[in-house]
This record gives sequence, structure tokens and C-alpha cells, in this order.
Amino acid sequence: MKFTLDIPVGVITPGEFQSFEAVRAMATALETAGVDAAYVTDHPAPSSEWLHANGHDALDPFTALSFVAASTTTLRLHTNILVMAYRNPFLTAKAAASLHTLSGGRLILGVGAGYQKVEFEALGVDFHKRGALFDEALDVVRQAWAGGAIVWQGRNFNATGNEPRPALSSPPPIWIGGGSGKALERAARAGDGWCPFFAAPTMTAANQESGIHSVEQLGENIVQLNEMRAAAGRSGPFDICIGARKRLKFGDGDSATTYVDAIGEMAQVGVTWTMVEPRHSSRQEYIDNVQWFGENVIAKLRG
Repeated sequence: MKFTLDIPVGVITPGEFQSFEAVRAMATALETAGVDAAYVTDHPAPSSEWLHANGHDALDPFTALSFVAASTTTLRLHTNILVMAYRNPFLTAKAAASLHTLSGGRLILGVGAGYQKVEFEALGVDFHKRGALFDEALDVVRQAWAGGAIVWQGRNFNATGNEPRPALSSPPPIWIGGGSGKALERAARAGDGWCPFFAAPTMTAANQESGIHSVEQLGENIVQLNEMRAAAGRSGPFDICIGARKRLKFGDGDSATTYVDAIGEMAQVGVTWTMVEPRHSSRQEYIDNVQWFGENVIAKLRG
């Protein structure tokens, strides 16, 4: 089991999180604790109502992860998730390839369809076409990374022999986010990993509906996904990444034990990565919790 932890660069607390000093301290703590990746999310123009209710701010993911990369040597850089339809796919390909190249191949491109209609509208993107735009972007990004001239008449662009660079001999894995049947199919067809989520009462109705409701259901979906990949003739490494249903109480040894057991149950059905969000009322609390997580969870699992 590998771990990707939230690095809270989106928290607006003067001096605490949004500075290079803060990113360097938090990223160093993650790497020292044995964490495998740091993740950030993507909200260029979120709904104000959502943001002030139970939402979260976000810095640009490629910019934020560039600072994480500059502060570390082995920590993977995880977008969780990048909404593909928000950007022209050539811009996404360029930003991802640039970060992957300069970081020494450490990017994990977690991507999704998105769900905030008002955010799509603010960005000038048709919310109802987000699935088609997502699928198109997946194909265009991979072709851009492959190198050479591209001729492609897209829905919102026309490439007539354009050649994006850098080309990548070893491109980043693309993990498809979402728990719906369509997300599962998309992951099997075009992804290198699948990132569903467990449904929670605090989620929107749509996310509760598409979320995973039990480890048993998750296992059934993974079996189905593997069957779809085999039918499509796809093989090779494939990751499953999801946060545990078991809530971890940082600083509590008994909670760590039951959490490790929960992680073990997920591993048995095929999960290879899990996401964690350490408490972070302050930068120091975040760093302390990351250290505790390394000593009481990662060390126990890796023996």
C-alpha cells in the first residue's frame, strides 16, 4: 500500500500555508515520514456559496506542485483531481509534461469530469459536454506527449500540424477519478489507475449517488474493471487509489491500529494507494500529524 497525502496549500491563513517556506516545510515532512505522494486539488473559480459552506480553496495545481517538487527529491506529485474540461488539452499536456520533466518523472495526473456547473460557466465551458470534452482531452494529451506533429479537429480547437513539446518517453500515469459507472468504464479504457471515493453524508447528492458505499462494492467494481481492461486488450500496471472509510484520529494509537486494519481490508480487494488528509489548523499541527502518521501507520504497514 502506498500513501498520497493532502498538502494544504489552499488554506488561506496568513503566513501558515501559502508561502514557499511553508510548502518546503510540509513537503519535507511528508518525504521524511515515508509518504509516497502529495496531492492538491483543482478549483480555478469555485462557487462562492460552496466555498463558504463546506468547500475548499485551491492554488493552481501545477504551480503548487512545482514548489513541492523543488522542495523534495522522491515525493510524487499528485493532482487530485484536475478537471480536464476546464482547459484546452494542449495547455494541460504542456503543463503536465513540463512538471513531469523538471521533477524527474514524479507526476501522477489524477483527472476527473468535474461537477460544479457554475465553475464551468465561469470558465466558458459547456457543463453538459464535460464528458465528451474529458474523453477528447485524454486522447489529445496522450498524443501530445508522444511527440510529433498533430492534426486534430477538436470540439473547441483545430490543430493543423502543431507539435507540442517536450515529448515524453515515460509519461506520467493518468488516474481517472470518480465512482460512477462511466468513470469506471473510462478508467478501464483510457486510464492507468482509478480513483473512486466513499460516499459521505456531507457530499452533494450527486456525489453520494456516485460514491462507493462499502469495501465489498469496491471489490466488485475492481473485478469488473479488470474484466473490462482484459476485454479491451489492456494490460500492465494499474493502480486503485481511494481514501479509507475508517476515520483516523491523529495522535490516537488505538485509532491507528484499527485504521491499519481497514487499509488491509482495502488492499485485499485490490487497492494499491490510499489518500489521507491530516488535520491542519496550523502548519505545525500538520507537520506533527504527518510525522505521527509515518511512525504509527506507514511504519506498521511496512514492518
